[in-house]
Amino acid sequence: MPFYRIMKNIVSQNTDQDSIEMSEEFFEHFSITCDPKQTPIRIDKFLIDRVERISRNKLQEAIKAGNILVDGKTVKSNHKVKPGNVISMVLPTLPADDFEFVPEYIPLDIVFEDEEVLVINKPVGLVVHPGVGNKSGTLVNGLTYYFQSKKMPLKEGNNFDRAGLVHRIDKDTSGLILIAKTDFAMAHLSKQFFDHSIERTYQAIVWGQPDESEGTVDMNIGRNPSDRLQNIVFPDGDEGKNAVTHFKLIRGLYYVSLVECKLETGRTHQIRVHMKHLGHTLFGDKRYGGDKILKGTIFGNYRQFVEKCLEICPRQALHAKTIGFMHPTKNVWMQFTSELPQDMSDCLAAWEKYVSERKTKLSKNDVE
Repeated sequence: MPFYRIMKNIVSQNTDQDSIEMSEEFFEHFSITCDPKQTPIRIDKFLIDRVERISRNKLQEAIKAGNILVDGKTVKSNHKVKPGNVISMVLPTLPADDFEFVPEYIPLDIVFEDEEVLVINKPVGLVVHPGVGNKSGTLVNGLTYYFQSKKMPLKEGNNFDRAGLVHRIDKDTSGLILIAKTDFAMAHLSKQFFDHSIERTYQAIVWGQPDESEGTVDMNIGRNPSDRLQNIVFPDGDEGKNAVTHFKLIRGLYYVSLVECKLETGRTHQIRVHMKHLGHTLFGDKRYGGDKILKGTIFGNYRQFVEKCLEICPRQALHAKTIGFMHPTKNVWMQFTSELPQDMSDCLAAWEKYVSERKTKLSKNDVE
């Protein structure tokens, strides 16, 4: 086999659902430089011996989707590589060889489905992907059961490598998840995530009220050296990975706010980390200190009220509200929206009532 050089950037790894190791997105970026003495050979045949655990059909679907470039240009499967060619690839990650997804019946809130894609509204508490400590009862287990019940064959053309996941959200984050049903859709959607052309907006309840009505956080995120379960911001950009979050104030309630966050990148805990860096930790976010009073007094009736709100929404108040993407085969833009779950809606209503009553009481005292 001719010599070649390969560089691989793993954007996502198959570890525990809420582990700091896992990105929100499931794809890998490869780069191969062909040897100066490389003999001409079809690109699919060339790659099949150099990319681990991938079939020729999946490679061909990735080429068809435009995920594999030669010297920066798209090619066809019969394109012959030449000496010195630089081949760059964006491919869906694959699970470990020895990891088996056991089909389990789990009710799915299906927002949309056709031959290529599936959009699911994930409830709070449902782990997305099996991992250490979460080998069953996950969305992937449920999807595997669902696809089998529809008699979708476990063969090339139907993606069962990871039940079609192209991204994830945390266990205690609710909202929309996009699923690929075919190899072509998987490749096409992975490329959209890589190109940052997928549109994802979240809504979150955060402590305090941002000074600006909208803004952008463009700061690297990486592991907290003092706590492996957390990520932190590296403002100087000398560590971590690039992360970009656009935020907008939707409703300010002095003590807390409802904000909308639009992701460009999909780093682990990105919104949770960026908002904490701004001084507006997500309400109820135990991992990042949001389950404590961060705005207002820590005494009396207010403390009791906050504790009641934390009982109403006992998790990070974060919801994946919208997702937009280019359909893999129809070539049309599709966008889906989901309503805030009951716990976040009830929590907001409680805060609105508290702030309204407080304003009324203060106005009455001023008059007297």
